[in-house]
Amino acid sequence: MEKENYELIDNSPDKQYEFRIGDQIAKIEYIKTQNGEIYLTHTEVPVTLEGRGIGSQLIEKVLQNIELQELRLVPLCPFVAGYIQKHPDWRRIVMRGINI
Repeated sequence: MEKENYELIDNSPDKQYEFRIGDQIAKIEYIKTQNGEIYLTHTEVPVTLEGRGIGSQLIEKVLQNIELQELRLVPLCPFVAGYIQKHPDWRRIVMRGINI
């Protein structure tokens, strides 16, 4: 089964990255600071969408977006931190001094 490729939306008024899938939203909430840091605080995938790799795709696209913006990442969300543990290449965008 081919995975769908979802479009990443940076919903800055609501401070979250989103995939809009039908009438549902998978999201990662964030806090951006004035000095170029982004804190990923919470990941949420609707129960009906679980098990389809949507959370992982969302994290991957968010990390790519953060890298493009040259922000320093602080992954407070355990789901994001776990993803980075499995894909240690992404440590390159994590703020120095943060242990994952």
